[in-house]
Amino acid sequence: MNTLATILLSVLPLAAGWAIHVWWLRGCLTTARRDPLTGLRTRDGFTRRATALLKDPRAVVVLADVDKFKHINDTYGHAAGDALLKATAERLSHHVGRSGVAGRLGGDEFAAVLLDDHDTAADLLAVLHSVLARQVDGQNPAMHTTVSLGWVRAADFPSDDLSGLLRRADEAMYAAKQARAGTRRAGLGWLFATVTGRRAGRTGARTEAPVVGVAA
Repeated sequence: MNTLATILLSVLPLAAGWAIHVWWLRGCLTTARRDPLTGLRTRDGFTRRATALLKDPRAVVVLADVDKFKHINDTYGHAAGDALLKATAERLSHHVGRSGVAGRLGGDEFAAVLLDDHDTAADLLAVLHSVLARQVDGQNPAMHTTVSLGWVRAADFPSDDLSGLLRRADEAMYAAKQARAGTRRAGLGWLFATVTGRRAGRTGARTEAPVVGVAA
């Protein structure tokens, strides 16, 4: 009995130390997957959760880009730009809800996957567009911008993975931005062609990339 007690007493500190180490590592991993400015998931964390959500036939992929963000930074300063990014992230996350996921892909570009329970994604995103355009509390009232949204219903392109759906949403978002339409759905209307996976105007794409029609 004394021998067993001695063994247990010697093992317990090691087990406790290992448990604390594992807990610390998990904390570090969680922190690494969160954007320090907005608190949203980073690209890696977003990709993991979004990929799982795409198994649901109700999934809708959204790409959001702040309009004229450089102008906000240049005119009102980086603190104002950061406040705008934080507000955008908070509003997007709230709108997506716990059943979906929102992430910051970098700069002023955000992505989300939401579950459309009632086939009302267009209406939901029109509301979201209005919410994202609201003035940021505590900031200069003259500071105003909008957010262009591109979206795609995953069920419309069953062979596409997350990367492919984000590319389609990106095309739709760019079309919405160019037309000042607020939101645009991929698969409907005229969208800008991509070349080697990049839409015209982005690094790696030919400037002569044609505009192509996408059937509804």
